[in-house]
Amino acid sequence: MKKGMKNKNFSPETVCGSEDAAAIREMMTRIGDKWSIFLICSLSKTPNQRARFSELERTIPGISQRMLTTTLRHLERDGLVTREVFPEVPPRVEYELTDLGRSLLLPMQALVDWVGNHWSAVKKARSKVDDK
Repeated sequence: MKKGMKNKNFSPETVCGSEDAAAIREMMTRIGDKWSIFLICSLSKTPNQRARFSELERTIPGISQRMLTTTLRHLERDGLVTREVFPEVPPRVEYELTDLGRSLLLPMQALVDWVGNHWSAVKKARSKVDDK
């Protein structure tokens, strides 16, 4: 294949199944990061898929306050969670999965299940490559 020629079989439309490959890449980056997955899965397991900031912070081991805040803001901006502030002292803030966020639960759980079912094979493959 000559330089500069594109292989039509590997166009973004073909690979992604969509004409807007940039949108797919952007959303996969957003929902595919480890904190977004933990947050969405954690919210799905709380009563009414709703939790306070402090509850989420306790539920997700290793996440900093800053990273939790940043991730929640991104998920809210993308319409996956809502944020409700209650006029109390001290202020109470709760986050809840939206319908759009809930629509991610099945595919996300499938990915989590895949990892659970294949983790030992992945570790074995890594070890094989690392030992070369």
